[in-house]
Amino acid sequence: MFLIKAFLPNNHFWKYIVGSVLLVIASVIGQLPLLGAVVYKLASTGKNLYNMDESQMMSVLDKNSTLFLMLLSFAFVFFTVPLVTKWIHNQKFKDVVTSRKKVDWSRIFFSFSLWAVFQIVVTVISYYASPEDFVWNFQLKPFLILFIIAVIMIPLQTSAEELMFRGYLMQGFGLLAKNKWFPLIVTSVIFGSLHFFNPEVAKMGNIVMVYYIGTGLFLGILTLMDEGMELSLGFHAANNLITALLVTSEWSALQTHSILKDVSDPSAGFEVVLPVFVIFPVLLIVFAKKYGWTDWKEKLTGKITTPIVEVINK
Repeated sequence: MFLIKAFLPNNHFWKYIVGSVLLVIASVIGQLPLLGAVVYKLASTGKNLYNMDESQMMSVLDKNSTLFLMLLSFAFVFFTVPLVTKWIHNQKFKDVVTSRKKVDWSRIFFSFSLWAVFQIVVTVISYYASPEDFVWNFQLKPFLILFIIAVIMIPLQTSAEELMFRGYLMQGFGLLAKNKWFPLIVTSVIFGSLHFFNPEVAKMGNIVMVYYIGTGLFLGILTLMDEGMELSLGFHAANNLITALLVTSEWSALQTHSILKDVSDPSAGFEVVLPVFVIFPVLLIVFAKKYGWTDWKEKLTGKITTPIVEVINK
């Protein structure tokens, strides 16, 4: 069982609070290069940082540089997680990822491929169904630079988020509550809430939070049902990577030299709730059939009754 991996001798919930603080510090340190680059650029042009809002700050550098420096903070988090799990919890890094003897890369690639193909197909259909909503944004050199940055950095970003929420914190809250539904709900709400300040929310309204929290819930269900994070890792990487490469807009969190730019007037309606209440349940059925999931109630809401033992990771 994935959550049992946290039930180690002398492992306590307060350690997860300390570990979370260290991960936040790592993230802040990772943001300093972006801040430094923006301040340096502004100083060279005589502009004042304090008179600018966040969107203006993000436009000081070129899009590729901004994207790389934005994602750098997640790389700091990604490489800090193994240190935190080892030094604070005396836990194997692998056990924050999966309950299997080793990480199942075939699961990661299957989930990635499934969602990537779906996104590409939907984007193509949307483009031909409403061509007036898009403009051709492709420029070879900036796109190739974007491709290199995205392929390297976006998996680090999404993996850092998955390790933090579906791995580290989910196990921590499981240790605290001794059940499965509490860590599933709490990590999903926290994950979604951290997207509250995304420009998409300001542009389309708070209803977008249904998508963010619903996505967190979907990824949490994947993790608990499959006893590991591999499927959520693949899905999340595909979601952000394909989006960054295919479509950008003036109001999206990721401003990139993508192939297309969405110039439609953003509105939050059916397209926000469709993934949460239709597409994600269908994907769960697909994964359940492929990997033979059973006993949903126990895996998602059951109690964790296994006591802390001397050795649980063998």
